[in-house]
Amino acid sequence: MKAKEILKTMKPYKPGKGIEEVKKEYGLDRIVKLASNENPYGFSPQVQKELPRLISQLEIYPDGYAATIRQKVADFIKVDEEQLIFGNGSDEVVQIICRTFLEPGANTVMATPTFPQYRHNALIEGAEVREVPLVDGHHDLEEMLNQVDENTRVLWICTPNNPTGVHIDQPTLQSVIDRCPEHVLIVIDEAYYEYLEAEDAFDSLGAIENHSNLMVLRTFSKAYGLAGLRIGYGVGQPEVINVLEPSREPFNTSTVAQAAAILALDDQTFIETSVEENRKNKQAFMDFCDQNDISYYDSQANFVLVHLPISGDEMFEHLLTKGFIVRSGEALGLPNTIRLTIGKKEDMENIQEEMKQKIASGVK
Repeated sequence: MKAKEILKTMKPYKPGKGIEEVKKEYGLDRIVKLASNENPYGFSPQVQKELPRLISQLEIYPDGYAATIRQKVADFIKVDEEQLIFGNGSDEVVQIICRTFLEPGANTVMATPTFPQYRHNALIEGAEVREVPLVDGHHDLEEMLNQVDENTRVLWICTPNNPTGVHIDQPTLQSVIDRCPEHVLIVIDEAYYEYLEAEDAFDSLGAIENHSNLMVLRTFSKAYGLAGLRIGYGVGQPEVINVLEPSREPFNTSTVAQAAAILALDDQTFIETSVEENRKNKQAFMDFCDQNDISYYDSQANFVLVHLPISGDEMFEHLLTKGFIVRSGEALGLPNTIRLTIGKKEDMENIQEEMKQKIASGVK
C-alpha cells in the first residue's frame, strides 16, 4: 500500500489533554478546561429539553440537503438558501473547499499562525502553501496579497484570528477584497463571529453580493455550544456553492445536529447571555493583565492570547497541577504565551491568582 508522500511528513491533529485524563494524572476532583474555546455555559436549554425527541429515528439517514436548517439559517442571516453549504463543523467546509479548488501546481495563501486546518487540508491536496507571519497578532494582508499569483486558488482570512483573537476592520478588509484577483476564492472564517463587538467589524455577508469570489464560514461549535454535534456552514454566491457541492459527502451532517442547530438559533437569549458574560469576564481578565504588567492581544473572541515572562509550556504544566487546562503557545508557534478560553467568573478569578503566583515565583 502506498499513501501520498506528503502524509509521511504530517501529523494528525492532537487534541489537548482531556478532563478525565488530567483528573487521573494529577489526582484532582475538578478540572476546568479553558483550552478549546468552548462555551463554558454549555448550550441552549431548549436543546437540552428536546434531546429525547431529537434522538428518535436514528436508523434513518439524515437529510443530505439539510433542507430545514438551510431554510432556518437563510432566514436568520438573510441570504438565499442556494447560498449555503453545510458541513460536519466548519472544519469540513474548509476540507470541501480544499478538495474542490486545490491540487498539485496550485497554491494557497494564509497567515501563520492561524487555524491549522487550512494548511493541513491544502497539503493533503498537493497544493503549495504560502504562509505569511502575523505582525503583532494581525494578518499582514499586504504581504499576503503580494504572495498571490496566477496559480493562487484560495486566500484564507480568519477574523477574529485563532489563536490571537484580533479582528480585521471594515476598511482594511474591504481594500483587500477589492484588490484581490477574481480568480482567487477569498475565504473569511468567522468561527467567533458572535463574540465580535468591534464597531468597525467587516460586513462579510453584505460583501458577498458584490463579490462572486468571496465565501464566509460560520459554526455552531463556539457561541452556540454545539461542538460535540459538529455542524457549521459556508455562505457564498450560488455559483460557488454549486461548484463545492459535488465535493461534499452526501449525509455529512447528522439529523441530531441539524435539529439542535435549529433550536439553538431560536434561542438568541442564550447567545446574548453567553456573549455578555464572556465580555464581562474577558474585560476583568484583561484588567488583571494590565494591573500585573502582563501583555496580551486585544481579543474579539472568547479567548485571550497572553504573553508571559516564562515559557508557555511552563505555565501550562503549572496550571494543570492546579486543575486548569489551557493551550500553550509553544505548540501554536507563539513562544512564551498561552491561549486561555474565557470561563466563568469564579474560575477566571482562581486562574488569575494561580498565574500571578507562578509568574512571581518563576521570574528571577
